Amino acid sequence: MWDYFIYYSSFNIFGGIIFGIMLAHDRMSIDKQEKQLKYDNALIAFMLYFLSDSIWSGVDSGVFPATRCSVLLTDLSNYIIMTAITYTWLRYVMAVEQIPNRNKLSTKAKLLLPSIFSLIGAIVTYLAAPSLLLDADLKNTNIFDIYLVTLPYVYIVAVIIYTMRKAITEKNPVEKKKHLHIGLFPIMVVMGGLLQMVLMPELPIFCLSCTILMLIFYIQSMDSQISVDPLTKLSNRGQLERYIAQNPNAKTDGRCTYVMMIDINDFKMINDTYGHAEGDCALVILSQSLVKVVREHTYPVFLGRYGGDEFVLIAHPASDDEIPELESEIRECIRLRCESDHKPYILSVGIGYDKLLEGEDSLQKCMQRADEKLYLNKEYVKSNEKSTAQA
Repeated sequence: MWDYFIYYSSFNIFGGIIFGIMLAHDRMSIDKQEKQLKYDNALIAFMLYFLSDSIWSGVDSGVFPATRCSVLLTDLSNYIIMTAITYTWLRYVMAVEQIPNRNKLSTKAKLLLPSIFSLIGAIVTYLAAPSLLLDADLKNTNIFDIYLVTLPYVYIVAVIIYTMRKAITEKNPVEKKKHLHIGLFPIMVVMGGLLQMVLMPELPIFCLSCTILMLIFYIQSMDSQISVDPLTKLSNRGQLERYIAQNPNAKTDGRCTYVMMIDINDFKMINDTYGHAEGDCALVILSQSLVKVVREHTYPVFLGRYGGDEFVLIAHPASDDEIPELESEIRECIRLRCESDHKPYILSVGIGYDKLLEGEDSLQKCMQRADEKLYLNKEYVKSNEKSTAQA
């Protein structure tokens, strides 16, 4: 009796400690983005569930008095908090996906209504026909088990359908990966819950699966914040420096290596004329155009935002002839994107590139030469064709 209770609750305590550490780390952070706060709400819901589930194990094992009232209260407590977990995760997904009107009171009320009606239904059923929920041995009936998981799974299915649809239509590989992560996470949690319910109810598989998956998700999220530029979704300056440190010579068998530096001509004019929001939009157009062009080639590429309106591309083509072609494709793709988005300007970019030489050459030196050629190219572009201007 006590062995089972201690064994079962220790897993929940361990999970609660892990989630508490993640929550404390977030709370001490200066950054208070909406999605981070929603994620913290999910952590709190998980911690409450672990506490409730430990109490349930005490009632189930006989450590705490097992009466019809205590059994029903612990079961309903698990159900309410499980619903809260899936609801807070749904709210987190809505924040990540930037769904419009997600914080309106009417939207929140619509999402909560199923939970409220479901809870009322459970209470009414217990008062009218308690045998439908608990058998003579005070164990859950199959009807009650189905009832307990139906609404939480409705929230989960809504998340899965939405994120999978976004992943299918998304062209940006970083964004596609994000959709898949937040969509596949609840599937793994559901599998853990079903496995415990159907095969091994006395083993806290759900707690273990939630702790492991949330920890993996949290690490991936932190890694993304460290290595990905939040605006363009490309690798940031820190990730570039790590790439160079790990590959100082970047030698690829049978291939040459080029460093290409790219920035927007007269970028200040866009900010001054149309505002900084439009300046951010211009940076996104450039970054997404770079991604689109790079994806059409099979050779290895590192692509990142160097800083401001400057981007770096490290390519490993099979021959030197592919780089001028790449430059031309980048300019054309940007022009077409500006036209398709009906922008009041056509972005003009400066591009400078240089080849990594044999011997003592390095990516850092090659980047410096490419940066010098970038400014030569910018002067040439400004003097020989339209720079960024009204279309």
